[in-house]
Amino acid sequence: MSKPPARRSSSQEIAQFLQESRTITEFVSNQPRLLFAVDATASRQPTWNHARQLQQQMFQASGKVATLMVQLCYFRGFGEFRASPWLTDSLELARLMGLVQCEGGRTQIERLLNHSISEHRKAAMRALVFIGDAIEESPDILCDLAGQCGILQLPLFLFQEGNDRQVEQTLRTMAKLSGGAYASFDSNSADLLAGLLSAVASFATGGRTALEAHGGDSAKLLLRQLKP
Repeated sequence: MSKPPARRSSSQEIAQFLQESRTITEFVSNQPRLLFAVDATASRQPTWNHARQLQQQMFQASGKVATLMVQLCYFRGFGEFRASPWLTDSLELARLMGLVQCEGGRTQIERLLNHSISEHRKAAMRALVFIGDAIEESPDILCDLAGQCGILQLPLFLFQEGNDRQVEQTLRTMAKLSGGAYASFDSNSADLLAGLLSAVASFATGGRTALEAHGGDSAKLLLRQLKP
């Protein structure tokens, strides 16, 4: 027996479907975005393991204001650079980070910044967070890219592990040029890094107002550097 012809959708139903699709698209496009980048070269394994735990606190902090979309980026080995899809699930992000083992290689911060600018032009991001301890690239090129981020209103939050003075000088300059902020930490200041990530998540979801409401020493450290 032949099947009866399928019922054709009415023009009203089609219009409703298109409106719902537009609403979903607008919702996704309006969600605050933050790019979370970690140097995954060999020296970074201890911090990578720690950052994997701390990133969940970023989601928890941001959830008090709005849903935060995060893209994980890392570089390692011989020219390897990876970027995840945009995620809203802290457990999935932690799972992805758990699959990565650090490998020896040179830093690729220039490549990270170029990727970030490209992503920002597709859909505006609120901030970029980078955790690293070394710079093996031209400071002039990195500062020029940081300045471009500033023009595009993409602030860089650059967190340095260790106390290399040349690295500090370059990261501080990059943060200032982009309109972002810099901070340093070491293996004994895990609470500081956790506070910094939580504060940036609040900024990414609710701007300066949310950062001021966040409170704490980490938020104050960032606020002192951000443009009013």
